[in-house]
Amino acid sequence: MKCECCHEAEATIHLTQVIDGNVKKLNLCPDCAAESGIDLNSPISITDILMGLGAQPPEVSPAAAEFDLSCSRCQLTRTEFKKRSRLGCPECYNAFMGELTALTKAMHHSGQHIGKIPVCQGSQARITAQIAALQKDIATAIAMEQYEEAASLRDKIKALRENVQSSETGASNDA
Repeated sequence: MKCECCHEAEATIHLTQVIDGNVKKLNLCPDCAAESGIDLNSPISITDILMGLGAQPPEVSPAAAEFDLSCSRCQLTRTEFKKRSRLGCPECYNAFMGELTALTKAMHHSGQHIGKIPVCQGSQARITAQIAALQKDIATAIAMEQYEEAASLRDKIKALRENVQSSETGASNDA
């Protein structure tokens, strides 16, 4: 199989990415992989590789390089950030906010990474979050001397906990 970049050398590096059921494969020779910034001798993240391969940094003219965005603390330039796909210091998050926002949207299809909850624990996690929020509301109601409201919230928490216990008992009986 030939390299997809140079179309000459034999591809020995095979990368595969699956997004929403769509498979994207990339076959590279060692030279093209090295030119793309893939160091085969160091631990790498497949996300870093696939995000970095899509856009090769353009040739920068000396005049354009003068205006290249850089971090005020560590002096990392936009060109170097795109090449390495790594930030140099905490201040880089502010300096490269535009690029980071675009990367986050490309990777997570959203402006914010929320994470995933396993299906079997999803409802329990939501109920636990509801209970925590209700407990904060109880503390606020007590501080404002709204004892009837606090008692109502306490009853809601009790009902949620009973639901969790009954679903756990039902799940253990099913097993």
